[in-house]
Amino acid sequence: MTTAQAPINSVAIKTVVIVGGGNAGWLTAGRIAAKHKTKQGGVKVILVESPTIAPIGVGEGTWPTMRSTLIALGISETDFIRHCDATFKQGAKFARWVDGSAKDFYYHPLVLPQGFGKADMAAYWHQERHKERHQKQQQAQPQASFSNSLCYQEAICEQGLAPKTIRTAEFSAVANYAYHLDSGKFGTFLQQHCTEKLGVTHILDDVIAIQSACNGDIAAVETKNHGAIAGDLFVDCTGFSSLLLGKHYQVPFKACDDILFIDTALAVQVPYDSPDAAIASHTISTAQEAGWVWDIGLQHRRGVGYVYASKYCTEEQARATLADYVGPAIDGLTVRKIPIVSGHRTRFWQNNCVAVGLSAGFLEPLEASALVLVELSAQMISEQLPAHRGLMDIVAKRFNETFLYRWDKIIDFLKLHYLLSQREEPFWRDNRDPATIPQSLLDLLQLWRYRAPGDLDFTSNNEVFPAASYQYVLYGMGFQTDFSHNEYLLDNRDFAAQQFAQNQKMISQALSMLPTNRELITKIRDYGLSAV
Repeated sequence: MTTAQAPINSVAIKTVVIVGGGNAGWLTAGRIAAKHKTKQGGVKVILVESPTIAPIGVGEGTWPTMRSTLIALGISETDFIRHCDATFKQGAKFARWVDGSAKDFYYHPLVLPQGFGKADMAAYWHQERHKERHQKQQQAQPQASFSNSLCYQEAICEQGLAPKTIRTAEFSAVANYAYHLDSGKFGTFLQQHCTEKLGVTHILDDVIAIQSACNGDIAAVETKNHGAIAGDLFVDCTGFSSLLLGKHYQVPFKACDDILFIDTALAVQVPYDSPDAAIASHTISTAQEAGWVWDIGLQHRRGVGYVYASKYCTEEQARATLADYVGPAIDGLTVRKIPIVSGHRTRFWQNNCVAVGLSAGFLEPLEASALVLVELSAQMISEQLPAHRGLMDIVAKRFNETFLYRWDKIIDFLKLHYLLSQREEPFWRDNRDPATIPQSLLDLLQLWRYRAPGDLDFTSNNEVFPAASYQYVLYGMGFQTDFSHNEYLLDNRDFAAQQFAQNQKMISQALSMLPTNRELITKIRDYGLSAV
């Protein structure tokens, strides 16, 4: 490493250099360039991308936050859907996670439970279900489930319906939604938009060295063909190699494989049987002996993959599991093997370098946390970009605290899915071992034995998963809460009854008015959505 003249603390932040492309690099570049008016002569944004290293392409599932991200970047929803093979996602369906039976499933939808925040609807639901059992009224499981009783979105997903109609404006919704997308196409789409519309400078070159300033900052990255590229802030989007934060700054990696056991993915792209095949309105996650299979419907294919813990099955067994899930269609298809090292850096912002995406960390794709962490990181960097170097350490401290908290909470939430399972295979039994469960989660589970998760259980304004998400998973997986200790608080049964009835009404309305996911995507491709 070479040493350049130390920067002066009062020097304004005028140039941001992003090292690495992919979705992390381009989303960060777009967020900063749009906010800080790069095209109009504001903060200069340079993205340096290796022409020889292909993006990993992790994550085809997003969160509803992607809608606000696209709006912030000035992207048309119609263009996005047309160019990125995107479809609508309304949550996740977890099949065979509880006991492994054919009828075993529950939903984590994207709409809050009916009456959430206005009454303890989980307690009223429990009371109603107990009454039904006592009266021996045998009802079909979907009607008795927590999500179907209090959220109309499960019914929409079960019927393969879209979250809106062609008459609904761009980014508006009848039911809250996110997207499934082709990761490779999304990266290309973002690159074109950021360079043509937002003024991002794109340099295709390999970084071969890093020039350090006297104060330890990065002064410039040395490239093979373009020489030194100087900047005031450097964003590490170099993927698992973590070239700047990991290798240059030697920021340690904190593994969490003692909590989350998944360490390998086998991924395959499966064409549809016909061009008009149904597109699932949700991510499908099906539990297996040593992990689970994801199934994501795009416009022209499905993305399917088996994530598993190699301690509990061989690669040959995992490939057989994947082949059994996909069926004869897997013959002739290419199966990619992707190693998964679950964990994150102990810091994400060091000196004038901040890591976003895989260079910061990665967890298994359960609940689609990869892209949302990129979005949240890019948003915070953009909105809190320091005016000058003297303020950067303050912003860095806040950024590190925020994202350490977020990573820990995501790990807790993912672990929750595993420890609640009643499956008896060794992988699942070991996931129930208290020694593998974070104490923060064990404490909450003790509280939730006597009351439902509530907003005050999560005191930060940086929560990634709200209390409602915990309720959907807990009660979807059969967690037992004893509400008898505070039954005297359930004094608004008329309101609760209205909420249950209102949900059934909303189910009927949605089923009668919404097109299928495939029908709406076809119309958007043909005609487009109305602009906002």
